[in-house]
Amino acid sequence: KISFIHRNWLAITHNLPVSQWYYEATSEWTLDYPPFFAWFEYALSHVAKYFDQEMLVIQNLNYSSPATVFFQRLSVIFTDILFVYAVHECCRCVNGKQAGKDILEKPMFVLAVLLLWNFGLLIIDHIHFQYNGFLFGLMLLSVARIFQKRHLEGAFLFAVLLHFKHIYIYVAPAYGVYLLRSYCFTANMADGSLKWSSFSFLRITLLGLIICLVSALSLGPFAVLGQLPQVISRLFPFKRGLCHAYWAPNFWALYNAVDKTLAFAGLKYKFLDPEKIPKASMTGGLVQEFQHTVLPSVTPLATLICTFISILPSVFCLWFKPQGPRGFLRCLILCSLSSFMFGWHVHEKAILLAILPLSLLSVESPKYAGIYLILTTTGHFSLFPLLFTPPEIPVKILLMLLFTVYCFSSLRALFRKAGPLLNWLETIYLIHLVPLEIFCEIVFPLTAWKLKFPFIPLLLTSVYCALGIIYAWLKLYISVLTEFVTVRQKAD
Repeated sequence: KISFIHRNWLAITHNLPVSQWYYEATSEWTLDYPPFFAWFEYALSHVAKYFDQEMLVIQNLNYSSPATVFFQRLSVIFTDILFVYAVHECCRCVNGKQAGKDILEKPMFVLAVLLLWNFGLLIIDHIHFQYNGFLFGLMLLSVARIFQKRHLEGAFLFAVLLHFKHIYIYVAPAYGVYLLRSYCFTANMADGSLKWSSFSFLRITLLGLIICLVSALSLGPFAVLGQLPQVISRLFPFKRGLCHAYWAPNFWALYNAVDKTLAFAGLKYKFLDPEKIPKASMTGGLVQEFQHTVLPSVTPLATLICTFISILPSVFCLWFKPQGPRGFLRCLILCSLSSFMFGWHVHEKAILLAILPLSLLSVESPKYAGIYLILTTTGHFSLFPLLFTPPEIPVKILLMLLFTVYCFSSLRALFRKAGPLLNWLETIYLIHLVPLEIFCEIVFPLTAWKLKFPFIPLLLTSVYCALGIIYAWLKLYISVLTEFVTVRQKAD
C-alpha cells in the first residue's frame, strides 16, 4: 500500500506541471506532503525512469514490479545516509560520565544502536518503503546543532524539515520557545530570570529571515499561482476524521473504546435505538468522518485545545527555566507525546517522534531509561498491525524481540548501580504484551468472532498500548515538573 503512495507521487511530479501537483486526484493517494517533499519526489522520479518507466505513468494505479520495489528500497537506503550522519552528531552530544570500560557499554555506542537499529523505523522505512529515516535525520541533526550551540543551523534545518513533512509541527513550540529564550536573550539575571536588556534584535531578525526565506522558497511558487488554499487543504484534510483507519494508541483510542462499549451495552439493554445510531463506524477500517454514539463527538478545534493545554506546562518550564539543550530536548519529547495523545487524525507511526529523541536521554539517566523502555516497547508493539500478512508476522516478532532484548540488556548494563529500571507493575504490564500478541495473531483468527467482530484485535492492541504510552507520558511529565520545581527552589 505504501509503495503505491510514493509511486503515485513520483508519477504526479514527473509528468505534470507544478500548477497541477496539488490538484491531481486520479489515485486515492493524492499528494498531501509539503512542497519540499514534492520536489524530493520530482528529483527521485528522474532516477526512477532508469529502473522502470511504467511506475511513472499516472494511470497505472496500484502498479508494482520488481524494479519498482528495488528502486524504492535502494532510494530509502541511500537517503538514510543523512540519518546515519545525524546519529553520529547526536552521539557526540551525549554525556559519557557513566561510561564503562567496555565499548559496548559506552553511552555513545548504546545510543548509536538504539537509533540505527530502531525497530519502528526499520519496519516503516524498509518494509513499507517510506522516507522517515531521511526526515528523522534532519530532526536529529537539528537537535544536535542546538546542543552544539549552533542555533541558526538548528533553526534552518528544522524550518526545512517542516516543509518536507508538516507532522513535525508537533515539536515546533519547543523550538520556538527555546530559541527565543536561550538564543535571542543573551544573558540572565543572577537568579536565572530574564534580563530584558539583553534581548538581541539582530538574533531574532536572523531567525525570522531564516523562517521567511525557507517558507518563501517552499510555498512561494504556489502563492504566485494563487494555490496556497489548495495546498493547505491537502496538508490538513480535516474531513479524514478523528482517528486513522487503525486507531493510534492515544487518548482518543480510549475515548472511542469507551464510546463503543457504552453503545454495545446500550443496544443490548435497549437503552439506545438502533435506528438512531450513526452509520459511519469508527471501527470500519475506513478513513472517514464519524459521529460517536454515546459520548460527545470530537471536533478538530477540540483536539487543538486539548493539545495546546497538554503542551503548555512543558513550554512553561522551558521558558522560565530552560536548563540548557537538555531542557529543550525534554520539552521537544513532551510536545511530540502531547500532540500524539490529543492530535487530530494521528498516525500510529507518529510515536517515533518521541521514541527517537528520548533515546538521547535514555543513555544519560536511569530515570529516563526506564521511561524509554516502557515507551519504546509499547510504541513499537503498537506498530504490529501495519505488518499483517503471514510472511511478515515471524519477521516483525523476531526483529522486535532482538531490539527489545538489546534495549533492556544494554541500558541495564549502563546503569547497573542504579537498581531496577522498571518497577513490578511496569514489568507485568510489558509482559502481558506477549499473551496479547498470541491472542490477536493465533487465537482470534480461529474463533467465530473473526467474521462478526474483525476489529477486535486492532481495538485491543490500540487500547492496551494506549495505556502504556499514556503512562510513560505522565511519568515523563511528572519527572520534568518535579525537576523544574526542585531547580526553582534551589535558585530561590
